[in-house]
Amino acid sequence: MKILLVDDHAIVREGFSTLLSSVLEGAVVTNAKNAQQATNALRANHFDLIILDINLGATSGLTLAEYIVQRWEHAKVLMFSMFDDISIIDRAMKLGAMGYVSKQSEPDVLISAVTSIIKGRRYLEHNTAIELATFNLSHSGGNLTDLTQRELDIFLGIANGLCRKQVAESLNISEKTVSNVITQLKRKLELQTNAEFVHLAIKQGYIKIAS
Repeated sequence: MKILLVDDHAIVREGFSTLLSSVLEGAVVTNAKNAQQATNALRANHFDLIILDINLGATSGLTLAEYIVQRWEHAKVLMFSMFDDISIIDRAMKLGAMGYVSKQSEPDVLISAVTSIIKGRRYLEHNTAIELATFNLSHSGGNLTDLTQRELDIFLGIANGLCRKQVAESLNISEKTVSNVITQLKRKLELQTNAEFVHLAIKQGYIKIAS
């Protein structure tokens, strides 16, 4: 069983690696501290499971998860985090993750998640599954999964503090096109200001708040 563990904290990597190697017979754990190391490892090796922190320094684990499942369609991704924001968990699952575990959970929860996902089954703790079902029933509007790729690119550009000209140049499109899409985004997402773009990007895990 080959596992790739991606987390930007050395203590967390070492602790979880030791746990997995000692409990799961034959488990070989490779560590990566950032998105670059993770993608390099994935290009060089096949992994049965990728355990991926949602908060990866300057990079969102959600962005990396989306890239992984698109680039390696058979990849099995388990997300984990200290922060149990149900909207972020929802986003992770919709991006293709097969499960989510809180870092505050007991060790046997992580082991159960790993063994379930290796066998091809999705995994959420019971309470999380209930919260997620309730969230999806009650949630309406403001969901970035509803955006086209062009809309998402422009949304993230504005959320990251770029002006309309900079967004246009980065995407090689006209500033007028950017303005038109921003108008559409405000209507679709029910937003009014750039600050609300930032807030929504943070809430759905595309921007990490500096600690």
